[in-house]
Parts: sequence; C-alpha cells; structure tokens
Amino acid sequence: MSGTGRTSGTRAYAVRVADDLADREACFAVRKEVFVGEQGVPEDLEYDAHDADAVHVLAVRADGVPLGTGRLLFGEAAAARTAGDPSVGSLGRLAVTREARGLGVGAALVRAIEEAARARGLAAVDLHAQTHALGFYERLGYEAYGPEFPDAGIPHRSMRRSL
Repeated sequence: MSGTGRTSGTRAYAVRVADDLADREACFAVRKEVFVGEQGVPEDLEYDAHDADAVHVLAVRADGVPLGTGRLLFGEAAAARTAGDPSVGSLGRLAVTREARGLGVGAALVRAIEEAARARGLAAVDLHAQTHALGFYERLGYEAYGPEFPDAGIPHRSMRRSL
C-alpha cells in the first residue's frame, strides 16, 4: 500500500504500512505513549508475539512526527479473536496521540487497515473496542456483538465490519 496524504485543518499527515524498523519503532512508541502512559496498560500486556507478523500502519505528520498506529492480524494470529474464521482479520492496537485526536487520524488508520485486509483477501475485520470508542467505530461501519468484557482492566465490546 502506498502512503495516503491527508490534510485536516492546518496539519498534513500521511498513513502508510510500517515496513521498516524505524516505522515499527514509531508505532511502538505511540502505543507506549497512549496505552501504557495514558491508560495504564502494563507494558508486558501491550506488546505480544503477534507484533512480529502483524501488518502495522503508521500515521506521520509532514515533519515526520508519528501521530497514530494500528495493526492487522490475519490467519492463525487472528483466529482467537475471530472465532477461528480465516476470512476475518483482527484490527487492534489502534492508538492516536493526544495532539492528533480530532484530526481524522484514527479513521484514516482504520481505512488503511481495511485496505491491507482486502489486499489479503479477507472478507471482514473484527476488533475489540474500548466501550468509550464504540461510537467512533460505528460511524466507520462496525457493528457491536456479544457482551461487554474486560481487557487489561478496560471494558470492551467485539465489533465487525464486512469489507
């Protein structure tokens, strides 16, 4: 996937697949800032074995400052999150820095993950949304299903969108 340029307000940013080590480190730095720093998720829960094979996407400001990230799991890595359905990918670890919230970065990251899922022949994307973010994902076409559950001490709901 090639990078996609966006301009929102006076801030321009691009979204791309994080293919090199520097981009992946930027993704992990955003996750650490948002999940570990802001939300108090233990660092040993934030990073897992799936990070090595996941498709990571990164949003960066025009000057190179990372603004957000997310990842796509597919195949065996996604099976536990998709009831074992190999045609469904799992969107996760979506994080946007405080300074970039409200600029459309989160939606652009979700769309980039969906594009990566389509490129892998997937028919749908599942995610586990923090309950405060349900409206955000609903506006992007996701539908909640199943009961609320805790993940890292934070209430979540499962959601899915067909591609």
